[in-house]
Amino acid sequence: MPGRVFVTGGSGLVGAALLRRLERDGRETVALARSERSSAVVAGLGARPARGDVLDPDGLADSMRGCDVVFHVAGAIQTCATDASLMVRTNVEGTRNVVEAAARAGVRRVVLTSSAATIGEERHAVAREDTPHRGWHLTTYERSKHEAERLAFERGGRLGLEVVAVNPASVQGPDRVSGAARLLLTHLRGRLPVLVNVPLSLVDVEDCARGHLLAETRGGPGERYLLCGASLTVREALEIVERTTGVRRRGWFAPVGAVAALAGPIEAAFRAVGRPPPFCRELARALVHGRSCDGSRAARDLGLAYTPVEETLRRIVETLRGRGLL
Repeated sequence: MPGRVFVTGGSGLVGAALLRRLERDGRETVALARSERSSAVVAGLGARPARGDVLDPDGLADSMRGCDVVFHVAGAIQTCATDASLMVRTNVEGTRNVVEAAARAGVRRVVLTSSAATIGEERHAVAREDTPHRGWHLTTYERSKHEAERLAFERGGRLGLEVVAVNPASVQGPDRVSGAARLLLTHLRGRLPVLVNVPLSLVDVEDCARGHLLAETRGGPGERYLLCGASLTVREALEIVERTTGVRRRGWFAPVGAVAALAGPIEAAFRAVGRPPPFCRELARALVHGRSCDGSRAARDLGLAYTPVEETLRRIVETLRGRGLL
């Protein structure tokens, strides 16, 4: 049995799924917690809380001592933010701190939760681990995760630390009510009359957690593994949900360019009155780009078996219905 585990981001969607699996496997786990609420969450998931922050390098090293592996899941995501500096610091500086603290604490391996966004594929291309980066970023979030991943590999190599990255596509599951899940919910409620048919790439949250554990034992140092169970369009995802629920809603699919053209005026209007915009130019760029990913390397090299997308969407719908949201 591998040694003690240290996890950052354990109270989030992916981190919680990972902690549940570690607890079922009987692993001794320490989880970073920034608040009393986070401490209670990770303790309830079977981990020993360690109060601290990824922006506190000395505290991280102390908490990691005696651990064999670190799962660095913590991260921040913002779009349309007036000031994204804290997100960038959390993702980039926080990753540097985790890697350097792990090396000082004598940790053997760091499994980094990166993102499919770091691949940087051109529009209409299918993202693979070796796809050349387009050379520019769609969003500040994408740039921060790309910089964090490169930094982790570079610092890990210099410090003699094994670093493996997993790059999840959009993570979906019953506990998530944002992102694609919110789109499905809004459509089923009949409150989304205008749709945009762009490609989506999804991974079930349980598959994402399994991918992390497989990367710990089977991943190659310096390698990254896309975690993606399905790539499909918005129209195809809604058709699956409608078949699952028996609920059919009418919706008009607008041209992608027409929707993107609204971003600038909407952003300017909201910023003029000092309010955060719900839609902005960087979000429009990401929307127009879409994302199609090939997750076959994780299946082939790590042995990850993906949940059918129909099953993932069914579980989401059942949870939404059970909570009275439909």
